[in-house]
This record gives sequence, structure tokens and C-alpha cells, in this order.
Amino acid sequence: MPRPPRSTWAALTPDQLLAQCEVDTYRASGPGGQKRNKTSSAVRLRHPPTGLLVIAEESRSQHENKARALDRLGQALYLHLRDGMPPDLTPETVAELRDYAAARDRTGRLSLGRKDPRFWPAVGVVLDLLAATGARVAETASLLGVSTGNLIDFLQTDPKVWQVANQLRAAAGRKPLK
Repeated sequence: MPRPPRSTWAALTPDQLLAQCEVDTYRASGPGGQKRNKTSSAVRLRHPPTGLLVIAEESRSQHENKARALDRLGQALYLHLRDGMPPDLTPETVAELRDYAAARDRTGRLSLGRKDPRFWPAVGVVLDLLAATGARVAETASLLGVSTGNLIDFLQTDPKVWQVANQLRAAAGRKPLK
């Protein structure tokens, strides 16, 4: 069954997204002392409409773990759900995409850090284009209006983004990026 497009959920507020989730709390295993082993502070979020599942169990606070899990769910939307791209893609139409328009700096480069709120929406657009071009990096970079090196640097900003990019390449029968 194909997954629904990301745009269906990416615009939701965290509270709206959380309302669609099944929330499980449980006792996390591992080090952390008596408190960690006695309280159900770990959080697992299941988002049935998309089939995504994320967990957070680092903190002894259930509230902190729920916030982390919700952030991870937002990231997972951009990593694993693809929005279709129109067939008549040009660098001009890509530059006007809402999630990509503000992502480039004054020189036209993609140079966002992972903590920048524009990072994950830009990742979504980059991965959508990579999927639409058959995972051809040069063609994707051309559509984004950046150099191939800049695109590869951007993909390497986060290990999960790099992993998904290489999964898209493998699905298209291409060699992994190194």
C-alpha cells in the first residue's frame, strides 16, 4: 500500500499530529539507576495514517521523551514520505516551492544546520527531487540550482538524510554515495 504524501501531515501543529498518534509509555531498559527502572518514562508514538513509528527513551521525564518523539516523528515525515513532483520541473519552479524557497543563503547555496527550522522541510524537497530524478545527483542539483558538491554536503549534514538518499539510489539501481 503506497504511503500518503507528506504534505497531508507536515502542515499540522505538533498537538494536531500528536492527536493522530497512538502513544505508548513503557519502562526503558538499560542504565539510569533506580528511578529510570521504576517509572514508565519511555515514549513510543505510532502514526497509523502513515505507518511511522518513533521512540524516545533518553530522559527520565516522560514529557521530555514525548516532545523528543514528536520531533522525531516530524523528521520521519520528511525522511520517509515523498510528495510527488510535477512532470515539468525546472529550476525556476523548484526555487518557488514553499519549503525550499527560504532554504538557500544569499549566495544560492544550501547551507542549513540540522537545528534550523528550515532544514527538515528543505530535506523533504531535496529527497522528493532525488526520487523524481531517479536518484541522479547532478540532475537533482541542477534543478535545485546548486552545485553537485553543495548538494552532497547538504545530504551529509545528517546521517539519516544520507542513509535515505542512498536508499533512494539503491532503489533506482545506482551506486551509493560515498
